[in-house]
Amino acid sequence: MANHISIAIDGPAGAGKSTIARRLAKELGYYYVDTGAIYRTVAYFFDLWGISPKDLDGITRYIDELTIGIEYDAEGLQHMIMNGMDVTADIRTQEIGQKASLVSAHAIVRDLLLDMQREVARKHNVIMDGRDIGTVVLPKATVKIFLTASPEVRAKRRTNELTAKGQKADYAQILQEIQQRDYQDTHREIAPLKMARDSIKLDTSEMDIDGVIAAIKEIVAKKVAL
Repeated sequence: MANHISIAIDGPAGAGKSTIARRLAKELGYYYVDTGAIYRTVAYFFDLWGISPKDLDGITRYIDELTIGIEYDAEGLQHMIMNGMDVTADIRTQEIGQKASLVSAHAIVRDLLLDMQREVARKHNVIMDGRDIGTVVLPKATVKIFLTASPEVRAKRRTNELTAKGQKADYAQILQEIQQRDYQDTHREIAPLKMARDSIKLDTSEMDIDGVIAAIKEIVAKKVAL
């Protein structure tokens, strides 16, 4: 079986991982796997059932009712399929993001999704982003990047993103939610957010997208002949 290239991009919420990984994958011709969207889908499923993301008994009871699939459109954009329904747009709310952070702390959830994520990497060249890709999901990834930015910068980016979509956005509230999410992600017992020892840290606080893409391409080029 051919050896496929895997690029792991980890980092806190709002660091721009999805935007960067999606564009990088398109430019390199790799598959893009947004693992955050997968956990958001799980959170959305339990939210529809009225089950708290902290309710392990409820999650254990109903998790077998959940079927998750990933499809890619003509533009290479990832679509999340939950029990046959495309929920890609439904999962992109701050509330579901917070619940995804909580539901992902349960080992039963992470175990369910681990094989799905690794299977894609076994079959394709991938760029995968999330919280524990380089430490847990793909510990032998070809390249590992830890993408970060200050909470204030991340909150401002998220505020601008929501405003551009015509949605209401309160900077102070978003900043508080990001700080809470950082705490949840770094303090959970199962697969906490942390930088892998062999990962390269890239602070994007004062960088634009083009600058980040160029920097990552340079890092990748040192490991892989592009």
